[in-house]
Amino acid sequence: MNRRIALVTGANRGIGREVCRQLARHHLRVVLTGRHAQAAESAAAELRADGLDVVSAVMDVADHASIRECFGDVTTRVGDVDVLVNNAAVLLAENTELLKTPVDVCRQTFETNVWGLLMVSQAFLPSMVKRRYGRVVNVSSGAGQLSSMHSYAPAYSISKAALNAVTIQLASATRDTGVLVNCVDPGWVRTDMGGPGAPRSVEQGAESIVWAATLGPGGPTGLFFNDKRQIDW
Repeated sequence: MNRRIALVTGANRGIGREVCRQLARHHLRVVLTGRHAQAAESAAAELRADGLDVVSAVMDVADHASIRECFGDVTTRVGDVDVLVNNAAVLLAENTELLKTPVDVCRQTFETNVWGLLMVSQAFLPSMVKRRYGRVVNVSSGAGQLSSMHSYAPAYSISKAALNAVTIQLASATRDTGVLVNCVDPGWVRTDMGGPGAPRSVEQGAESIVWAATLGPGGPTGLFFNDKRQIDW
């Protein structure tokens, strides 16, 4: 049988690259995407040097034309995507309170963290529904939990709460089709975004994402997880 194909957005570094590594170790063929061809291919080549089946593709999730071009390229060159990990995100004006956060910063954050995720999903999920198999993981954050949200990084936190809402909508739209859609909080991870003082490694951050990306038939959908455990919205 042909191996499942996974696509990961924002994957040339950090959690995204580690998710690619772990998915490939689960014997999936992985498409590592990034905005810049050279960075994406360099990251993919590093993983291939470890004997992993990883190819690169260019995708800017904030650009609808780039998404459509990537969809056509990947479908033609690699095949239909079975697993989608929406990992690409930006963190802007992290230490600026909401009343002082420019609205343009919020718009830019939503372009990547919310509308980008939705556009990528709209491109790739119809094929999953048609084939009655798909796993979609939206990488969220504890900062987006309404139950514990505070003043940290307003644009980012609000965008992740919206991402969670999109997850629920996508899960509802694909229910009983064999497609499972969930979101995962990887925790505070030592990446360029998380910083060197974060308590978790990229390996730890990626683990629950990969778990959700490889759920078996009848698995959960429309839920929020951290360390493979359901958490409150």
